[in-house]
Amino acid sequence: MILESIISRKASSINIPSNVTSIGTYAFSDCTSLTSITIPSSVTSIGDYAFYNCTSLKSINIPNSVTSIGDYAFKNCTLLTSITIPDGVTRINKNTFYDCTSLKSITIPDGVTSIGDSAFYDCTSLTSITIPSSVTSISSGYYIYAFQNCTSLTSITINKPEGSISGAPWGAKNATITWNG
Repeated sequence: MILESIISRKASSINIPSNVTSIGTYAFSDCTSLTSITIPSSVTSIGDYAFYNCTSLKSINIPNSVTSIGDYAFKNCTLLTSITIPDGVTRINKNTFYDCTSLKSITIPDGVTSIGDSAFYDCTSLTSITIPSSVTSISSGYYIYAFQNCTSLTSITINKPEGSISGAPWGAKNATITWNG
């Protein structure tokens, strides 16, 4: 079953039934009162804009059953402070955490191979990040850097040989990069 939308955008908590396998596009977008949510282990995908503009969302537990997270999925979740990406996810899509200005901690698992355009754009509270050896590309295109406007990001640790991913520092102008490969 795909959860496509919810009835009330004013709910502070929502119970997702255990028979839901996918959180659809815009399912929780603009739920500005939602503060926390636990996703059941039956869910395998989170759609584009699924939690877009959930400006009160402080915590979310994403189970390891999730293998894909859509574009803009957490865009504008300005109170979200930390997140662990599940082991089965292989790509952090474009704008996934765009404007998550309170995000201080993110865990990227081995298995993620790419970080898309503006994935962490304007994550101004993020101070450090570790990139696993599985990552082969980080967006460094014209005006669409993965870490653009991450003004507090001062440390990027990459578990790969120096220069093995082009475009460093991928928009993180204040970051020191440590290559561990």
